[in-house]
Amino acid sequence: MTKFVDFADSPFGPLCLHMAKAKECVAVVIPMFECLLAGNWTELEERAQQVFRLEHEADKIKNEIREQMPRAFSLPLFRGDLLAYLKLQDDIADTAEDIAVVLTLKQLPLPAELVDDLRAYVAKVVEVCEILFNCADQLADLKESDFIGERGRSIMQLVEKAEHAEWESDKQEYALSKRMFALTDEQMHPTDIYLWSKIMMELGKLANHADKTAERLRRMIAR
Repeated sequence: MTKFVDFADSPFGPLCLHMAKAKECVAVVIPMFECLLAGNWTELEERAQQVFRLEHEADKIKNEIREQMPRAFSLPLFRGDLLAYLKLQDDIADTAEDIAVVLTLKQLPLPAELVDDLRAYVAKVVEVCEILFNCADQLADLKESDFIGERGRSIMQLVEKAEHAEWESDKQEYALSKRMFALTDEQMHPTDIYLWSKIMMELGKLANHADKTAERLRRMIAR
């Protein structure tokens, strides 16, 4: 069986490998929405299948990390903290998959007056994730001195930025939901409203998981 992870250099190396797969999943989110808004259902299905494949690959890496993670490290970290961090970043890949599932349940229209707000909301959610990914990119070769050094401070600043972006995404979700529920049945079918509500909730979960992953990282660095 192919092995993906190696804890020889750093406990964060394998976690970064897993995060790279979560990042690939999130990278497909905006293209999926653009396919939906353009009515390109065939490409949307292809994009969704891409997310399903990437999430499965992330799961294989996650399982291997859980099986191989050592009990002790050269850094001041606890195995339980790293496994909790792994679970949170895995939630990102899982939620991207959940979004792909709901987007492909039916050919789902969206009233033109909501399109710009939806695009802005999706972009903000992805922004939260990208800030987290910028944090994670600095982890692979993290040394003990970095915990209180410039790199540690840089990660902390990115965590604060992720928290603020997640708060902004919450406000956008609320405003978009209010506009959607103000539409009449003639403007938007109740079944479509239900599905769009589910989609927006999953987007909210995606931003929230990214924020929680960043917060867990802050707690590990700040020990």
